[in-house]
Amino acid sequence: MSSISGLPARVRIVEVGARDGLQNEPAPVATPIKLELIRRLADAGLSHIEATAFVSPEWVPQMADHAAVARGLELRPEVVYSALTPNLRGYEAARAAGIRRVAVFAAASEAFSHKNTNCSIAESLKRFEKLMAAATQHGIAVRAYVSCALGCPYQGEVSPDAVAELAGNLFAMGCDEVSLGDTIGVGTPGATLTMIDAVARRVPVPALACHFHDTYGQALTNVYAALQRGVSVFDSSVAGLGGCPYAAGASGNLATEDLVYLLHGLGIGTGVDLDRLAQAGEFICEQLGKPTRSRTAQAWSAKRLAASLR
Repeated sequence: MSSISGLPARVRIVEVGARDGLQNEPAPVATPIKLELIRRLADAGLSHIEATAFVSPEWVPQMADHAAVARGLELRPEVVYSALTPNLRGYEAARAAGIRRVAVFAAASEAFSHKNTNCSIAESLKRFEKLMAAATQHGIAVRAYVSCALGCPYQGEVSPDAVAELAGNLFAMGCDEVSLGDTIGVGTPGATLTMIDAVARRVPVPALACHFHDTYGQALTNVYAALQRGVSVFDSSVAGLGGCPYAAGASGNLATEDLVYLLHGLGIGTGVDLDRLAQAGEFICEQLGKPTRSRTAQAWSAKRLAASLR
């Protein structure tokens, strides 16, 4: 266990910076830059990196080079590279490019599902049936993302029972891990605990992950709440890149640097070298021409600068 009784001894971080972090960047990020970012993240000790998304370039231009990214990955036995594949066509393209773990997504909010995927929740699940059958046949693992697990930009509150029902259906379909996403970052620790308790009645806690956004500055407190329920997998994005375009003023994903700092402070192992991770964040921020959103990275940079001036 960690240094605090009852918390997990180790956490697996799913790094989504190369996909979720970059997909809404307005200017194209060159493929070699994406691959260099992924290499640096792997060098930092991250063992699960979501590298790209096999989606239509018409809808997500930044991911148009998905096949080139997938084929350019430096294969390492200790690193799992995954890709988002919203449909069978994307799945087949990902498999052809060598991806061995994919992810699908659905929303716990009917309003969000209709706005974002032009179908109901039930219809979105129906769309996954052929993908799941193909993945089972090919021995490819499937992860599921549940959007709007703590609130929706269109309908407001989302019932924990609705989240639990969707998560349970995805798990029953064969998804080996279900990531519960606070898409607009409105969740608080109390709401997080209530939601996880509801979901845990349908999905075993070891098969759950959490994906928090930091819109209201609650991401780390929500992580701590989830840890108290035994959740040991968390998604995050280096430098806090990315976020949800549906949330006005959204400050992006939980920064991986901040997550690692918290976990290490709790005595929880991650296998991640914080210094190398911060350097990876500094690299991509320089390429994008924007400052990091990670408080930890900002402090790390200031500390390194002060040390160099002594």
